[in-house]
Amino acid sequence: MEDPKPLPQRPATRAGKIAAVVLMVFLIAGFVSNVRFATTAESLLPHAVTRAGVLDGTVSSALAERMGDTPIAADAARVQRALGWVTLHDLGPRVRQGCPGWLFLHDELNVYADADRHLAMRAVTVETVQRELARRGIALLVVVVPDKSRIESQRLCGLQRPASLNARLGQWTARLTAGGVPVVDVSAALRGVAGDPFFRTDTHWSEDGAGAAARAVAQRIRTMGIAFGSSKPGYRVVDLPAARRPGDLVRLAGLEELPPSWQPTPEVVTRRDYVHEAQAAASADDLFGDADLPDIAAIGTSYSTTSDFVPQLALALGTGIGNFARDGGKFGGSARAYFASAAFAQTPPKLIVWELDERDLQAPLEADDTLVVPNAGTPDSRTSHAHVQVN
Repeated sequence: MEDPKPLPQRPATRAGKIAAVVLMVFLIAGFVSNVRFATTAESLLPHAVTRAGVLDGTVSSALAERMGDTPIAADAARVQRALGWVTLHDLGPRVRQGCPGWLFLHDELNVYADADRHLAMRAVTVETVQRELARRGIALLVVVVPDKSRIESQRLCGLQRPASLNARLGQWTARLTAGGVPVVDVSAALRGVAGDPFFRTDTHWSEDGAGAAARAVAQRIRTMGIAFGSSKPGYRVVDLPAARRPGDLVRLAGLEELPPSWQPTPEVVTRRDYVHEAQAAASADDLFGDADLPDIAAIGTSYSTTSDFVPQLALALGTGIGNFARDGGKFGGSARAYFASAAFAQTPPKLIVWELDERDLQAPLEADDTLVVPNAGTPDSRTSHAHVQVN
């Protein structure tokens, strides 16, 4: 058999030379950027590098994530996402498109390994927290926010929500109810909203959706028989004109820097502004902050910090509410921070409203899911703790 003849060598074209130069410049710039980042960053690897972490890929995954924070990598990723959307309508790994103009978070559609165990462990955590709070005379109400893809299922079009997720919400509420934890599922209230209970290009409920949820939660609180103090809601409602509202899913897809006409169809909404007003002191105690303090504390996720859910809940109840929720708090983030705060230690509430996202219930357990409930309001509050360990 004869040796194969070499392919004919064609002369390099001008376009090919330009592409080669551009590629070389990009590779050199990337190398320099990575070296500079590696020499200036505090740490590229996790604080605890173990043999198990090396073998299961945890260390390499953390290293890749840190190197992805380099300026040139971040800029290249933004360009890639913009080109992917403009040419193929691709929204990246975290965002999915349903019906035209409707975006959904992919996390809601994930089916996790050991999902039932994760949900059960989180239920045990909530039950333990509820018992510890009850010993201190503090009531707990858990509010679970259903997935946008569950409530807005008619907007999914070709996007498929796994059937195995259908029972997740019912499993959660049943577990807490059986454990004696008051819980309210606001799904029915959201489905009863005349308009859209969720924003089209955002993960969160709309202002009308948040208002419907707030009224449902307020109704549940009234059945708990808690006597609240004289604290007033402290909000003045101002109507605002319709305006374009950027969605967090557009930002998550990396498209917020594109011209508005190139982005997913923008959403124009009317809204109200809940202006917080300071209350006049009615007594000497008020002047020193010893009276008229809110008896309710809200903890949870960005659902409690957006769409004015907490102000609408305060107005529905006619009493003040301290909002200690955190954006990105997930299951235990804001609870962990609040229980360790001076606000909880010095002015414990009569009721804690703990808002949770459905999509976080079966997700892998995290460090923030380990909660510590101190003995609020007692002389030994600095040393006496109730540990709720999630493994």
